[in-house]
Amino acid sequence: MFPQKDQVIIIRILVLLIMLGAIIASAIGSFSIPALDLLSGSLTELQRTVLIEIRLPRVILSGLVGASLGLSGAALQGLFRNPLADPGLIGVSAGAALGAAVVIVLTSDLYIPPSLELFLLPLAGIVGASMVTLLLFMFTNGFGYQGVTYLLLIGIAVNAIASVGIGILTYISTDSELRSLTFWTMGSFGGVTWSVLVPAMALMISSFFFLLPARRTLDILQLGEIEAYRLGVDVKRVKYRVIFASAAAVGASVSISGMIGFVGLVIPHLARLIGGVNHNYLLPASAAMGAFIMISADVIARMVIQPAELPIGLITSAIGSPFFLWLIFRMKKHEY
Repeated sequence: MFPQKDQVIIIRILVLLIMLGAIIASAIGSFSIPALDLLSGSLTELQRTVLIEIRLPRVILSGLVGASLGLSGAALQGLFRNPLADPGLIGVSAGAALGAAVVIVLTSDLYIPPSLELFLLPLAGIVGASMVTLLLFMFTNGFGYQGVTYLLLIGIAVNAIASVGIGILTYISTDSELRSLTFWTMGSFGGVTWSVLVPAMALMISSFFFLLPARRTLDILQLGEIEAYRLGVDVKRVKYRVIFASAAAVGASVSISGMIGFVGLVIPHLARLIGGVNHNYLLPASAAMGAFIMISADVIARMVIQPAELPIGLITSAIGSPFFLWLIFRMKKHEY
């Protein structure tokens, strides 16, 4: 058990790293902005335009997506009492992706009021993520299948169904829709604008206000639902709160940035390794660490093959896949 004082220090360090990463991400790129000019505010008109219209929305989006996936991963692992409850592995991200893909392909020729169009893609992602999360909850609780194996098998089935749906949509899409869909499925923060960012940002931040206050009740839930009920926890309310808030965070993230795997799995485990397992620390630490790592990964994606950029999903998968194998090996040895 780590002292609470040390956990607070870890979170503060992570916040400082986020600020440092945001400054670096705003400064570097194919068009560089000197960091001293950025901090002093003495920018040319071109630098100011690049910063406000291109760099800033991208940095904010990458930080929010990382925080959303890290926080929702930690919350779902606490809810299911399962260390492998990653939004990507168990199919929540796939459900959000299918909902967003339906909107990308099937609504391109329809007239949609501008006020609704801004929220349509995030809402479609949230609906898809919510349906999958409720299905998982039904199987792992209502039907009594609480083991790791069952959860992963359900996730495999959901991912397969979503892949079939996305494959069909890809087949019937036009050339322009196909390009958008293909690049979107690999994950990217490129091309984001304020008009796209603001609705998704509102949904992601709103989900934080529902997930973070649940950190103490998630600790109590680790004792079991019966014990939590005896201690005065409204178990049913907490479950639905975590389910729908996590679905909102994941759905909004996937709908705007595409499929970014393993973040919800890797980040909570890293946070546990450096600071402990209590959710009072774990949830904010996972959000902060997710934001920092995603901002850093986006910088790498932009810099490796300049002036082009790597899909962010490739980077997170390259890091997350070996970690997932290591985690399974560690669980097999009963060290977790």
